[in-house]
Amino acid sequence: MASDSIMANRNGQESVSLNGEPVVKRPRDSVEPDLSLRALKEPQNKVTVVLGAQWGDEGKGKVVDLLAMDADIVCRCQGGNNAGHTVVVDSVEYDFHLLPSGVLNKKATSFIGNGVVIHLPGLFEEAEKNLNKGKGLQGWEERLKISDRAHIVFNFHQAVDGIQEQQRQQQEGKNLGTTKKGIGPAYSSKAARNGLRVCDLVSDFKVFEDKFRMLAEHFLTMYPNLNVDVDGELKQLKEFAERLRPLVTDGVYFMHKALTGPSKKILVEGANAALLDIDFGTYPFVTSSNCTVGGVCTGLGVPPSYVGRVYGVVKAYTTRVGVGAFPTEQDSVTVAKQRKRVWCDDGNLFTLIPALDILDTLPEIKVGVAYKVDGEPLPSFPANMDVLTRVSVDYQTLPGWRCSTESARSFEELPSQAQNYIRFIEDFLQVPVKWVGVGKSRESMIKLF
Repeated sequence: MASDSIMANRNGQESVSLNGEPVVKRPRDSVEPDLSLRALKEPQNKVTVVLGAQWGDEGKGKVVDLLAMDADIVCRCQGGNNAGHTVVVDSVEYDFHLLPSGVLNKKATSFIGNGVVIHLPGLFEEAEKNLNKGKGLQGWEERLKISDRAHIVFNFHQAVDGIQEQQRQQQEGKNLGTTKKGIGPAYSSKAARNGLRVCDLVSDFKVFEDKFRMLAEHFLTMYPNLNVDVDGELKQLKEFAERLRPLVTDGVYFMHKALTGPSKKILVEGANAALLDIDFGTYPFVTSSNCTVGGVCTGLGVPPSYVGRVYGVVKAYTTRVGVGAFPTEQDSVTVAKQRKRVWCDDGNLFTLIPALDILDTLPEIKVGVAYKVDGEPLPSFPANMDVLTRVSVDYQTLPGWRCSTESARSFEELPSQAQNYIRFIEDFLQVPVKWVGVGKSRESMIKLF
């Protein structure tokens, strides 16, 4: 018998003996490949990203508000209502925690992506408070979209957050300084795959209720003293589901259409900051999400090739709220919480400095330019917090300008010492500074190029 691998020609057609059964392979029609499919295509619409480059509170909301004036879509990609962005428009101060700061632009669509964890009472309370402040938020529900894949923060997540902080204090003598907004426990539920998403809430409520009760029981098993009003929260969530349903969309499809459709300007507003990133921050004194550019891709469903300009926002001097290592700390100032004050020192992306005027009264400005441990220079930011707490800092001192910059509306109108300070930052980091702020309003942002 001929081998299975033997090939022969029968009437001009190729045949193969396969387990004794001849199989005839007929010639295919000749089809020319579509070479255009093989060519690399430049993305139609790229996203512009605004991220915090330090420990948060850098003024991202002010920057996003400025850029959002010209945007078609403004997105949140991670975090929850543990973030806080302040925007001043027409002398009215709006405070945002879950809503994208661009919601004030009535021509833009605001989008909360799948990477965000949403506390629904907090969302609607935030909207109500800002509505009472001014006209900026009128009609917000008509221009807000929420990803169906976003996870929900429940009241018991917030209660667990508080219990965990108490336990850390009792067991280790220190806590993480969380906002107790339930962000960590909600992301834990997401990772444990027993969390509930927006799509669950707006679907069959009976199925949602069963899953909710199971999740509540899960936390009650771990924390027997947890105060959970399951029935009360379910009643509230059922009401929220009706308000939420018109806002919910398939987030992946929404972003795909935005990226590949007609020309659009898409802005992404990061929450928290690089040194609070769960992977790259001062762990464990960090938040529970990726605050760096990777969080944009996973939190919105944006391919890396569609990420365009990335702006890092920094303070003229850095502050850190809460607990954690802070190498260039000089003194403490009490503003609602303990706030540590430092000089600008980390090697992040310096492109936007929204509050240069904070330095107006200082006779000199110290800039941290290097870290040392036991007299040896560190080539990079250490991952180990024990090392970070032991570093010494090399400073370079620059002269201050000791006069108000608030009336300046161009780089040339700034004092020469302020100009030199900006140029020093650019030269040291090899990153251009695009905007400088000298006040709270939109008009106080100076564009350098």
